[in-house]
Amino acid sequence: MKNLYIDFDGVILDTNTVLYEEARRQEYDIDDNEFYEKFNFKCVLKDRYIINESIECIKALIESKKFNISILTHCNSLKEGTDKVKYIRKFFKDITVIICPKAISKTKMVHTEDSILVDDYVGNLKEWEEAGGIAVKFSTDLNGKGYKVIDRLDKLLEMF
Repeated sequence: MKNLYIDFDGVILDTNTVLYEEARRQEYDIDDNEFYEKFNFKCVLKDRYIINESIECIKALIESKKFNISILTHCNSLKEGTDKVKYIRKFFKDITVIICPKAISKTKMVHTEDSILVDDYVGNLKEWEEAGGIAVKFSTDLNGKGYKVIDRLDKLLEMF
């Protein structure tokens, strides 16, 4: 079984759109830690923001027994990480959730060599490949930007 790490924001839930809009509305820079400390993440961690049936797709990936699956997500605050874990636990009682501080590369948190990362952010994919991992771009418009690309997580079953 291959290790499969799935990003949260922009892959499981479309949280980025809401976060960016709210930061702009409140006149914060999107990288301002104060914004994340004050922001109520529960308002973006809603089922209506699920991207392309990602929760059902993860269930199919688990059932396939092809992968050791973990959610690997950058977080700007402990509160954000806690809220994400609680959201994932609504659907999965036994999946590993790895909270990665935003200032640390995902490649420093887990074993990357020959492991798969599905992420919407090219910067993370570049670092992942440089560390010997397999990068898969998640893009609803299938813009891979030079990477293998999927728009649904269950398409991994066809790739690997």
